Formats: sequence, structure tokens, C-alpha cells
Amino acid sequence: MPWNKDDYPDSFKNLNPDVRNKAIEIANALLEDNYEEGRAISIATAQAQKYVEGDKEHPVYEIRSHDDGWQLKKKDSKKAILIEETKEELMDEAKRYVTKNHGELHIYSNSGELQDTLYED
Repeated sequence: MPWNKDDYPDSFKNLNPDVRNKAIEIANALLEDNYEEGRAISIATAQAQKYVEGDKEHPVYEIRSHDDGWQLKKKDSKKAILIEETKEELMDEAKRYVTKNHGELHIYSNSGELQDTLYED
């Protein structure tokens, strides 16, 4: 079934409007070429983001231990963006911030070792 600006896959709902519109266009073309729906959605999302946002590098943000608890900062920056008492308190806000800024999130342990990476390409 062809999608449009008012009726599209749920996974497109959080895309910015320009990316969503391009993804709809690409997904419809893939469906016409007999791609399976899930595969068409996945390919369309990735290609639309590249088309609209380009192949630019995504900023890397880090969650690290801090004197006052835990901090979110841009990699190689000295200034914290967010500081919370616990890592758990920081995580939700950090995820929203990094997603909004199209970044990659590196989460470090108390000892400074990389524990997890989210939103990587």
C-alpha cells in the first residue's frame, strides 16, 4: 500500500518532516520494486537521512563520572552540557539531547572504560 504525508509507518513518526517525506517517497518506490515492507522501511529511512542530512559526521557526546555526579559533554569539550547526581538520572535527558542533535552517545563506567555506545551509524 502506498504511503503519504498523512499515512506512513510508525517508525517514520519521529523523523524530521523533510526526512520523513523523502523516506515515504523512497519506501513507495521500493515497494513498487517488490521489496518486503520492513526492508523497504529500513532502507528508506537510512537513505532519506543521508539525502536530507548528508553524510556529515555526527557529533559524539559522552556520559562520564564527574565531581558532582555524572555529566553529559561533547567529546573533547571541557564544559558539561548536563550534570545529574546519578547516571540513571542523566540517561533519559542525555538520550533526548543526543537524539535531537543527531549525535552518537558514548557511555562510560565509573572507572572510565567505555561501557556502551548508542545511536552510532
